[in-house]
Amino acid sequence: MIQAVLFDVDGTLYHQGPLRILMAGELAAGAWIRDAPWRVPRLWRMLSAFRRVREELRDLGRPAEPLARLQYTRAAERARVGVGDMQAAVEEWIYRRPLKYLPRVVRGGTAEVLSRLSARGFRIGAFSDYPVTAKLDAMGLRTPISLELDATSERVNAFKPHPRGLEVACEVWRLAPSDVLYVGDRAEIDARGAAVIGMPCAILGSPGASDTSPWPHVRLRGMRDLLVYIERGEVSR
Repeated sequence: MIQAVLFDVDGTLYHQGPLRILMAGELAAGAWIRDAPWRVPRLWRMLSAFRRVREELRDLGRPAEPLARLQYTRAAERARVGVGDMQAAVEEWIYRRPLKYLPRVVRGGTAEVLSRLSARGFRIGAFSDYPVTAKLDAMGLRTPISLELDATSERVNAFKPHPRGLEVACEVWRLAPSDVLYVGDRAEIDARGAAVIGMPCAILGSPGASDTSPWPHVRLRGMRDLLVYIERGEVSR
């Protein structure tokens, strides 16, 4: 019986596509005005290297080295820059600057759904490969969320689809995986990790032409459909 709902953040609580467009415009214009024009390609290269390395690190599982450090050292090596420069660029352009745009790209119905789930007594959590607290604050969604987990935290130290973050959520809540509904936006990442530990999963968004995921999940078009799905008793508390 479902007693808690754990949400992915990026692409689930907010739409990533519009945010990336807004940030691409700011990155080009802001860097061009503030810095010498020849520095712009270097910044693009650094951020692209960081994103590629993060995707590659999914295959590591839980490494002995902290991912919080490994993500920067490998990306810096790939982009041929100093580790400090890489970390500063990521913290400014990936972590801090996008926050002001998040209220504009929150997935429709999210605040309502979180409020109604909380009112019904469901425990609510957020788990992401990226830091979650500042994003939840920026979107005005933090109040009903009682559990915040980052993949690079010491207790998790594993990017999805490794299920460690989901396991930690269950440990904190003292619930079996079958009692937690995980909500994400990528079946090949989110449903895959949930399936490993037997956690039910809902994936938001219209299915793509290649959506042939072998991992069990229910496909819902939007956040309000999740509320309907739960309130109809298809997932009951």
